[in-house]
Amino acid sequence: MKGKTLAQMGEDAVVAALTSKLETRSDVRVGAGDDCAVIGGGRDLWWRLLKTDAMVEGVHFLSETEPERVGWKALARAISDIAAMGGLPEHALITLAVRAEESIERVKGIYAGLRKVARKFGVAIVGGETSRSPGPLFLNIALTGRVERKRCVLRSGGRPGDILMVTGRLGGSLRGKHLDFIPRVAEARWLVEHFHLTAMMDLSDGLAADLPRLARASECGCELWEDQVPRHRGCTVAQALGDGEDFELLLAVRPKDVERLSRAWKKKFPRLPLTPIGRLLRGAPPAIESPHSGYDHFA
Repeated sequence: MKGKTLAQMGEDAVVAALTSKLETRSDVRVGAGDDCAVIGGGRDLWWRLLKTDAMVEGVHFLSETEPERVGWKALARAISDIAAMGGLPEHALITLAVRAEESIERVKGIYAGLRKVARKFGVAIVGGETSRSPGPLFLNIALTGRVERKRCVLRSGGRPGDILMVTGRLGGSLRGKHLDFIPRVAEARWLVEHFHLTAMMDLSDGLAADLPRLARASECGCELWEDQVPRHRGCTVAQALGDGEDFELLLAVRPKDVERLSRAWKKKFPRLPLTPIGRLLRGAPPAIESPHSGYDHFA
């Protein structure tokens, strides 16, 4: 059967084509399309969060990458998505596919990294699957979490006029920070406990790719104030927009809350910036113009 290739379609269109006709159930609050799936009844005080995340050798890390850093990144990526919903991570299943000729020391090193990040964030690794692979090493994380119903934040709640803010600094992932980042669980929990966020997501594919996704989910346009985007030292604006794998939080708040939030944030997290970078608008979201348009798995 002939048709468009995945490269011709791009990642977002591929995902939409695969998920648009999925059947659901009455307890599914949010299905495909957000950082996590959300499961729960209307009277439940806590909702369950479900997330999977895959890492492939040669795509997300190199063969010479230290094994412990590979394990850290694999689980931390999924934890970052739980944080983006305002939640707490709980239980993980690990799937590992690897060549039979691989050394046991490398695999044990990957698990050392998994255990390290699991301890830091209170995650229990409760099982998984191990398989032989004829190709590159493949590592998949299935992670559960929980969030109070009233504090669950989606990508789709933004409204025209909301101010967009980002934690930390962007750009420079190729220098290695994508292997050692700290998921913003504590920061996200503080945010949802003290302020009303209308929308939130984590930045995995780059601001240029992820901001339009949040705007589309919220049925809004967006305006980016490029000169205000916080950058790591030595990074250009284009790199801050397009390098990807920042794993910072992108959030939307009502304009009346920005000043109070900024003051309280500086007291709570004095070493971590929280920066207004734009706003949501009426209309369709434009593409963010940048030499680097963010990461696309099939581009």
